[in-house]
Amino acid sequence: MSPESPASPSSSVSVRALRDETVALLARAGVPDPEVDAELLIGHVLDVGRGRVQALVVMDSTVAIADAERLRDLAARRAAREPLQHITGRAPFRSLELNVGPGVFVPRPETEQVAQFAIDALRAVPSPTPVAVDLGTGSGAIALALATEVPHARVYAVENSPEAYIWARRNIDEVGAENLTPVFIDLADALPELDGTVDVVISNPPYVPDDAIPRDPEVRLHDPHAALYGGPDGLDVVRTISRVARRLLHPGGTLVLEHGELQGAAIRALLTSDGWRAAATHRDLTTRDRATTALR
Repeated sequence: MSPESPASPSSSVSVRALRDETVALLARAGVPDPEVDAELLIGHVLDVGRGRVQALVVMDSTVAIADAERLRDLAARRAAREPLQHITGRAPFRSLELNVGPGVFVPRPETEQVAQFAIDALRAVPSPTPVAVDLGTGSGAIALALATEVPHARVYAVENSPEAYIWARRNIDEVGAENLTPVFIDLADALPELDGTVDVVISNPPYVPDDAIPRDPEVRLHDPHAALYGGPDGLDVVRTISRVARRLLHPGGTLVLEHGELQGAAIRALLTSDGWRAAATHRDLTTRDRATTALR
């Protein structure tokens, strides 16, 4: 139901009061950004953007009791540290709004910057149809960013989790990126028909060491374990990607890897040992090491 003008207390609730109530609940639960999440939940219930929610607060608008109760139900789920994106069913990624939910890794803001390295490399390729491969695409976030922002490229999205692949296909179909091909296969065996022809390979692999426990309950309890954990040192999948990407890329092609903030040196050493050139680690906007690039 749409927001209403001020009405009798029995038929409506003020948006300001709901916002304050929700912020307080989420803050008590330790949610990192309670104000942001409260406004996004209200916007989800009312089917409006966050800016409109803030305007409704300023205008002292009200909503129907039924909408207020629905918000309280959703807020209780968020207070239990269910990911906001699972509650709304959507996750923003660069210019995209993606479908997400149980069984798929929720794309993170820091990965948007990692994707930029691949986009820049792809745009710099002199070919009229450069080729990119996203190994372990999950929701399809990175592959869709490449396909939509470099529309003359051919992009392949590789995934071996049935649950994640369903989400990726749903997002690809919704966006309508005709230059993107999803491929259901283990990344170790991916795309032999493209060997030596690919311009850019990118991956956000599982890189959490097996004995590490993610701090955030949203990650620890809700992200798929297969998308998080990468062996005793977190680099088992990275080792596989190094071999696969060397097979796929032509000489001079670019590899882009997302990783944890303490893994840059180990990944540079691993790649250099495998024969990669110019391995370099890049920081994210919080100044933490976040991505390593290398040339075939």
